[in-house]
Amino acid sequence: MINDIKADAESRMQKSLEALANNFGKIRTGRAHPSILDSVSVNYYGADTPLNQVANVSVLDARTLSVSPWEKPMVPEIEKAIMKSDLGLNPVTTGELIRVPMPPLTEETRKGYIKQARAEAENARISIRNIRRDANADVKDLLKEKEITEDDDRRAQDEIQKITDKFVAEVDKALSVKEADLMEI
Repeated sequence: MINDIKADAESRMQKSLEALANNFGKIRTGRAHPSILDSVSVNYYGADTPLNQVANVSVLDARTLSVSPWEKPMVPEIEKAIMKSDLGLNPVTTGELIRVPMPPLTEETRKGYIKQARAEAENARISIRNIRRDANADVKDLLKEKEITEDDDRRAQDEIQKITDKFVAEVDKALSVKEADLMEI
């Protein structure tokens, strides 16, 4: 029973870490990366559709993305959707190809992105601590129902704390990597 609780807590903490990595992917660095446009939705025949389902997004060079729509009439719609997104990007259309140059980051925008990255990391830490709280509550319930001893309870809480510390350390490591990436010129 205790092992099930620990395994469940660990898998949920791993999902929090994956969500953090996904959120970090949305924070723009100075380099071009196709995942930057993952949050962009295009009006495709009346339905909001993710950009990667109506066009091919690829990296042209270190500072430029290329978006090639699968249907020619979608070019203006995609261009409009990229401009409307809060990414601060200005697409340039050349025929059927849309080029999206990445503007260089100023010191001020870098600091803003670092602040955003720190907030995302703190949300991940909070999520991990909430999972720890839930797991400890489950262990306490087993103790109340006299299914485990007090020694088992203490040991389980210590092990859950070790798992929590491991995942919080991974969040901190991911944050320091992202900060270094953002401050790189």
